[in-house]
Amino acid sequence: MSERVPVTFDHHDHVSGPFLHGTKVVLRPGDDLVAGYASNYDADRALHHIYFTTLESTAAWDAQLATALAGLDGHGHVYAVEPLGPFEDDPNVTDKKFPGNPTESYRTHHALRVLHEVHDWQPHPPEALQAMLDGLARLREQGLDVILD
Repeated sequence: MSERVPVTFDHHDHVSGPFLHGTKVVLRPGDDLVAGYASNYDADRALHHIYFTTLESTAAWDAQLATALAGLDGHGHVYAVEPLGPFEDDPNVTDKKFPGNPTESYRTHHALRVLHEVHDWQPHPPEALQAMLDGLARLREQGLDVILD
């Protein structure tokens, strides 16, 4: 097993896609996702970064959680995206919740360009989604639902 190379704004070219973004929002190819809008996890907080991943399962969590937290029906949407600038490891999970970055989660100040919607992604089972929602609710109750942005 090779040693993990951290992803920083100055050193990110070693990460290859495809890059994915999960959300509740309906988007079209060519749309740009930009910072400054509400978080998928906290509608009252505008974020300074756009978050994305290289793993379908991580994008599925983002899509499903965003949709469920907004009280919407369905699983949400997963999009193939292109980062339009440098990016770094997402510090919300990298070495905080998990050693390294097993969720392959990243963030950027720059836009993500939507390439196309991914239609054949696999949602997580309803019981797993509920467990994740319950865990987020517990963190909120304890004031621990912090997003390092």
